[in-house]
Amino acid sequence: MLLHEWLEQHARNTPEKVALVCESERISFGEIDTRARALAATLQACGVQRGDRVAIYLENCTEAVVSIFAALKAGAVFMPVNPQTKADKLTYLLNDSEARALITSGVLSNIAGTAVEKAASIAASVIVQPTSAEPVGGRKTQSYEAAMQASHPYSTPPSIDQDLASIIYTSGSTGEPKGVMVTHLNMTSAATSISTYLGLRNDDVIINVLPIAFDYGLYQILMASRVGATVVLQRSLAFPTRVLETMVRERVTVLPGVPTVFSMLLNLERLSSYELSTLRMVTNTAAALSETQIRDIRRAFPQATLFSMYGLTECKRVTYLPPEQLDIRPMSVGRGMPNEEVWLVDESGKRLPNGHVGELVVRGSNVMRGYWRKPRETAERLKPGEIPGEMYLYTGDIFRTDSEGWLYFVGRKDDIIKSRGEKVSPREVENILYRLDGVLEAAVVGVSDPLLGQAVKAFVVLKQGFIYSERDVIKHCLSHLESFMAPARVVFLDALPRTDTGKISKRGLD
Repeated sequence: MLLHEWLEQHARNTPEKVALVCESERISFGEIDTRARALAATLQACGVQRGDRVAIYLENCTEAVVSIFAALKAGAVFMPVNPQTKADKLTYLLNDSEARALITSGVLSNIAGTAVEKAASIAASVIVQPTSAEPVGGRKTQSYEAAMQASHPYSTPPSIDQDLASIIYTSGSTGEPKGVMVTHLNMTSAATSISTYLGLRNDDVIINVLPIAFDYGLYQILMASRVGATVVLQRSLAFPTRVLETMVRERVTVLPGVPTVFSMLLNLERLSSYELSTLRMVTNTAAALSETQIRDIRRAFPQATLFSMYGLTECKRVTYLPPEQLDIRPMSVGRGMPNEEVWLVDESGKRLPNGHVGELVVRGSNVMRGYWRKPRETAERLKPGEIPGEMYLYTGDIFRTDSEGWLYFVGRKDDIIKSRGEKVSPREVENILYRLDGVLEAAVVGVSDPLLGQAVKAFVVLKQGFIYSERDVIKHCLSHLESFMAPARVVFLDALPRTDTGKISKRGLD
């Protein structure tokens, strides 16, 4: 099965059903497929061939969704790019991927043009609502609107599920961004496993405030196309009350989010006044929820089941915690999802039994092909498995298991703090900080210390109306943690820095 064939199937069987809602626009499966075919024909007329990369530099909009399926229909590899990306980074991404075409918008054309001027591989650009007649970067350019009306011949490419479907670049929090190569098989396998354990249905209405330039937001589109559900696409969460109004109007049943999203929604004074009785499911990944956040989400949406999950771009999703386990082990991220195996290894690569701490290893059809043209970085993550020719993904994430095999995130290998000769998990300290009434967000890092080696330092954002001293916070931690784990310093901030995906960024916190 190829990724875009799900869309084509629903376009044949239920062409009039609404697939996508974006602001005032409502588009059916049949219309998305028709538009994607027209754009695919335009890309082919511009020289895009099987395996070429097509960069999609757009905000959350209907044109971005059409562009994804158009690139796939053309036999190309779609490359979603965060619309907040600046010219220098966009130039790097285009050159690194040797992108053949760029799809962007008029409001982004100045940045795109600067990047295209320095990207020799770009042969053509398609512009959504161009602001001028000038070509982007002096290359062959046409409008998206013209592509919808063009009558270029379309040729179905001889794609197979081993072909690359997408290159998704990591956020680049350390070093250069790396292009994660995922095949049609990788993506259909992941989407099938996730939508199966979530129990997604064709009558679901999924609100998506997450950027589709990143895999969590992107997979809302892909999973909906698999089961025939409707996605209500939001450009951002800048105006949370508008999002809630949309959820009420569209009778949303599924709310995917990250801790930042839930913090914004849960801190709205009038949240309880919105009629959200149709909401049946809430999902979280990207960063783990604290016990306090889990409790607040369940209190705010008592009729909805909550799925805590863990994943990474290199394999999309790894684990999920069945909702009935939340009361038993709220801080667990569960076990491996269907059609996948996971286990922990020690520093020598030896498998560990339950009850130990080690690096998480993933085996499955969802595991990436590797990093685009980065063999050394690929070899650090993909290592030979027990069956000759098979590769396992070494995640670089440290977990512990309980006696029953449930997984608990400890931290990244390079995030573990070594203080007084002891290892400290930042996540464990952050969980305790969240127990302090009034703590909205928290981040813990290790900083150099001549006596301790590393000292534990906490950065805290308080809810409005709460005031604590550094001593208050340290005392709270000492009452719940061993002394070597308690923060030596506490800094209060108005907000924590974030990555492009909305995760709390610890880079620069010291």
